[in-house]
Amino acid sequence: MYPNALMTQVARSNPFSAPGFTLQKVEEPSQSLTADHGPRKRTLAAAAVADSDVSCEFGSKKYYALCGFGGILSCGITHTAVVPLDLVKCRLQVDPDKYKSIFKGFSITIKEDGMRGLAKGWAPTFIGYSMQGLCKFGFYEVFKITYSDMIGEENTYLWRTSLYLAASASAEFFADIALAPMEACKVRIQTQPGYANTLRQCAPKMFAEEGVWAFYKGVVPLWMRQIPYTMMKFACFERTVELLYKHVVPKPRAECSKGEQLVVTFVAGYIAGVFCAIVSHPADSVVSVLNKESGSTAIGVLKKLGPKGVWKGLVARIIMIGTLTALQWFIYDSVKVYFCLPRPPPPEMPESLKKKLGITE
Repeated sequence: MYPNALMTQVARSNPFSAPGFTLQKVEEPSQSLTADHGPRKRTLAAAAVADSDVSCEFGSKKYYALCGFGGILSCGITHTAVVPLDLVKCRLQVDPDKYKSIFKGFSITIKEDGMRGLAKGWAPTFIGYSMQGLCKFGFYEVFKITYSDMIGEENTYLWRTSLYLAASASAEFFADIALAPMEACKVRIQTQPGYANTLRQCAPKMFAEEGVWAFYKGVVPLWMRQIPYTMMKFACFERTVELLYKHVVPKPRAECSKGEQLVVTFVAGYIAGVFCAIVSHPADSVVSVLNKESGSTAIGVLKKLGPKGVWKGLVARIIMIGTLTALQWFIYDSVKVYFCLPRPPPPEMPESLKKKLGITE
């Protein structure tokens, strides 16, 4: 088989590429040479925007720092906002006999602890998920650009979904290490009545009883929950945005206003969030029970819950995660807009790959 024919077959049969892609003429941006840096490698997002419209170079330290700041705001604010729903969801998972439904969970919680009881665990939630957001979004940008440079421009386009999956999984590995201590405190406060009412009470008590292990015994189940969740969150979002601009939005992204682009971001985020909740829910149930019960193990909890028990609270989590993920992407993209960061358009087939495939317009 001739090389061009082989490349054509790979491009068309790649399960992670966009089916039935259409070609559009793309003006290649000129690459400037500088004495300090030399020619910069063209990556997944090289066709971002004109230099005059952005505040920093794509892939610079300032770019990564502001992306991390966007992650802090997007995750910290949204997770704290849904603490009441998260509290009821956790109680449904660890005590389904008492909290039989979402509405029953809310009514019992308000009856026993008052309206203030719905805010239990807000402090570890805000701190923990802010740290997670910093690592999740900041490292995702780092790994996406790094991996893209490693495999080259053409493979970046052909295997872009695999790139999104690898970059998000790598970022979430570190994000969960940052989240684990506060997540353990949050679940203990929310699911063990009388144990502690605040983070200042909970953290020292947990350390005195179980040592440092109390804060990290849930990190492996967290990886089980969060890594598939984040892989789905980023890959599904990226591809949904691409498909929305291709098949739903009636005009090219370049012709859309910033507000219209943010609406697309919100819709794509909600769609991604629904899939995220389903993929990660069984592990989320295990984490909730594991952090509630001292001395428990992930395997023991899994056996105790059984196939049916791990799906308790799924409806509440779909509502929570769908809304939360949509808002996270909206806030994150809004931060990029506010600070005039490079925001690449949906990927287009590189001109060099078109030539190799013998594709002409």
